[in-house]
Amino acid sequence: MPQEHRFSEVPRPKILSAARALPAYHRKTEEILPYVEKWLSDQPERFRKKVLRLFRNAQVDERYSIMPPEEVFRETSFEEKNRLYAQAMTDLGEQALQKALAAARLQPEQLDYIITVSCTGIMIPSVDAYLINRLVLREDIIRLPVTEMGCAGGTAGLIYAQRLLRAHPGARAAVLALESPTSTLQHRDYSMTNMVSTAIFGDGAACAILGPDPDRLRPAIMGEGMYHFFDEPDMMGFQLRNTGLQMVLDVAVPEKIDSQIDDILIPFLKKQGSSLEAIDHFLFHPGGRKIVQTVEERLRPLGKDIDLTKQVLRQFGNMSSATILYVLAECLEQQRAREGDQGLMLSFGPGFSAQRLFLKWQF
Repeated sequence: MPQEHRFSEVPRPKILSAARALPAYHRKTEEILPYVEKWLSDQPERFRKKVLRLFRNAQVDERYSIMPPEEVFRETSFEEKNRLYAQAMTDLGEQALQKALAAARLQPEQLDYIITVSCTGIMIPSVDAYLINRLVLREDIIRLPVTEMGCAGGTAGLIYAQRLLRAHPGARAAVLALESPTSTLQHRDYSMTNMVSTAIFGDGAACAILGPDPDRLRPAIMGEGMYHFFDEPDMMGFQLRNTGLQMVLDVAVPEKIDSQIDDILIPFLKKQGSSLEAIDHFLFHPGGRKIVQTVEERLRPLGKDIDLTKQVLRQFGNMSSATILYVLAECLEQQRAREGDQGLMLSFGPGFSAQRLFLKWQF
C-alpha cells in the first residue's frame, strides 16, 4: 500500500511508438499447402485432408518466415534451426528498434532500458547484447531478457517496462519481441497440437518505445496486472526435446478462458475506474481462431469488436509474443484514437496466465 501511494503521484509512462520488422520470406496459406502435403505424404489420406482443412480454416491468409518454406518443412537439427533463429532475430531486432526509435523521435543513446522478449529459440548472451553494439546504445543501459512467457511475453514486457519507468520518472525503455515459431516445427510429431501450431504460427519482430512525451497524443499505461489460473501450469508452453522446442497446447484452453473471462477483465477494469462498455480500443493477442471467437462472443453484445486482432491474425499469423505489438502498431498507425479514449490490451500465455494493460490516450 505505501508503494502504491508513492506511485500515485508519478506520471504514467506513454507508449511513444510501435514498429514491426518482417522476415524475408512470405507466402500465402494456399502456397504453403503443397509443402504440408509433401511433409505428411506418408500419413493416412484422411489425416492429410483434415490437416489441410485446418490450414484453410485457421483464419490465417498469409505469413512470414525467417527461412523459405522448403527449409521450414525440411527436417534439420535443433542446432541448425536455432542458429538461423539467432541470426535472424538479431537482424530483425535491429530493424524494429531503429524504426521504433525514429517514430518516437529518439536517438539510441536516449534509451535507459532495453527489454527483449522471446521464447522460440535460445541465445546466450541474449539479443540485446548484440543490439547494444550494433546501435551503439549507452554503455550503462539496463538489460532485461524475458524468456518462457510465450505468447504473453509482449504484454508482460510492457508491464515490466512501465514498472521500471514509474520507479524512474523521465526514463525511456524499449520492449522488443522477437519470435520464430517456424523454427520450432517438429517434423516427426503428427499430433494435432503440432498441426494446429504449424497452421497458425508465423515469424516476426516488433518493438515498442515507452517514456514521457507531453506534446503528442499517445496511450499512457494507467494500469496493469497479471492473472494466474491456479493448477493449470501445463496447458500451454514448450517441452524441450532433442529435436527442439515441442509445442504444448491443451485443447481446453478456449473453454478455460471462456469460463473465467469475466473474472479476468471486469475486476481489473473496475479497479481502473472503467468497464468493458467504456473501452474504445481492444488490443487482443490472437492465440488462434477459437480463442478469438471466445473473446469476440463476449464483446459482441456490447457492440465492441476485436477487428485489429483478426486483421493481424489474417495478415501475419500468430507470432507468439510479437503479435500483440503488431496489433498495437496497427492501432497507432491508424490514428483513430482521440484524447481520453480508453484501451485494453490482453494476452494469454504459459503459466497458465493472462496479462492485462489499461490504456488512456492523452497529451
